[in-house]
Amino acid sequence: MIVYWRIAGRESFADAHRGRAVAPYRVGAIDEAMPLNESCSSDFPVRLADDDRKRRGDQSGPGTAVITKTKPQTKRPNLYRVLLLNDDYTPMEFVVLVLERFFNKDSETAHRIMMHVHQHGIGECGVFTYEVAETKVTQVMDFARKHQHPLQCIMEKK
Repeated sequence: MIVYWRIAGRESFADAHRGRAVAPYRVGAIDEAMPLNESCSSDFPVRLADDDRKRRGDQSGPGTAVITKTKPQTKRPNLYRVLLLNDDYTPMEFVVLVLERFFNKDSETAHRIMMHVHQHGIGECGVFTYEVAETKVTQVMDFARKHQHPLQCIMEKK
């Protein structure tokens, strides 16, 4: 049994498989409009092929139809930088602890970021999506308040 694919007026099995999701519809000698399902949108009804016409070489009928679905393009989420701000009261060891605990930094990387915050007044802890960045800022601020430190953590769009 041969299944014909019609794409842009051409019948080709190879064209149907080049980066397109297509589905063939074929029924013996019936040639009537096929009902569309709700997930498919089309401006014209889908019609089915007739085996007898195919054998005789008569191409005057509607032929075999293909319904394609296009995937919606997903947009990459905006990224946000989580930043620590320097102050004169928060101990350096506490900043290292925050970096290790909430940002999964090893002790060497945490110490390097802490020194950058200490020397430049601000340092980047990581880059995250909005929800993750917001959660990390809240966790750091709550942890600092709980331990009575004025450490400030903010987020900004990258």
